[in-house]
Amino acid sequence: MCFTAMHGAIGRITQEVHPFEAAFFRNLFGLLVLMPAIIKANFQPFRTTKLHLHAIRGVANGTSMLMFFFSLSFTPLAEVTALGYAAPLFATIGAAIVLREKIRARRIAALVAGFIGMIVVLRPGFGTIGTGQLLVLGATVLWAVSVVDIKILSRTDSSLTIATYMVVFILPISLVAALPHWQTPTLNQLVWLFCIGALGSGGQLLYTEAMRLGETSVLMPLDFTKLIFASLLGFFAFGQVPDMWTWVGGTIIFASTVYISYREHQLAKARTAQ
Repeated sequence: MCFTAMHGAIGRITQEVHPFEAAFFRNLFGLLVLMPAIIKANFQPFRTTKLHLHAIRGVANGTSMLMFFFSLSFTPLAEVTALGYAAPLFATIGAAIVLREKIRARRIAALVAGFIGMIVVLRPGFGTIGTGQLLVLGATVLWAVSVVDIKILSRTDSSLTIATYMVVFILPISLVAALPHWQTPTLNQLVWLFCIGALGSGGQLLYTEAMRLGETSVLMPLDFTKLIFASLLGFFAFGQVPDMWTWVGGTIIFASTVYISYREHQLAKARTAQ
């Protein structure tokens, strides 16, 4: 709900403020929201032995965020959400390349199904694949790079450390991107931008903690509610009506990611038993 509300707020405010400036304030206010927890922990979240990995994640995540924010300014919310479900598919491929994780036949079949789902949403040859869809796909690939990085970082660093360094590294990247398009926001716009930052950091902390405490196979089906929330918000706030193919493609993509997550969970249980 936090992420969907944040995406809706981005779609609203980027009609008045440039998407890159909105991304900067998302990180600025996101860091301010995290500061009480950082201070309470005596600034321990800044202690890490993997600063280079945090930097890599910051660059990948920062570029992904700029592309994603820009796409939300003119792409239907439900369509963005549906294509965003492809992130675990790209992350699985990345994990196989970087972490040397084995991809067996059933997971390959799930990956193929996921990519078919993306084709259903995009419908090349039947509809126009616009800049917005391409930006979302590019952002999703870079987010997958970030996910693989998080898998490595989570072995040694806390979720608060990972969230903190994300905004620390993305803040200057988004500032450089925002400066050529800068306009001083009004008080009303600042309220919207603060909500985006608070929802983003709050959602990330909740998501990271959920993944740490719960079983992936149980949590992943709940992720599909993003498409429901996005469709409702897009309809009532922006008058956007997702077509049937967005739902069909989103469902296929989501089903494949759930299966991949389920298989990873089963393999992890088997390794633990051994």
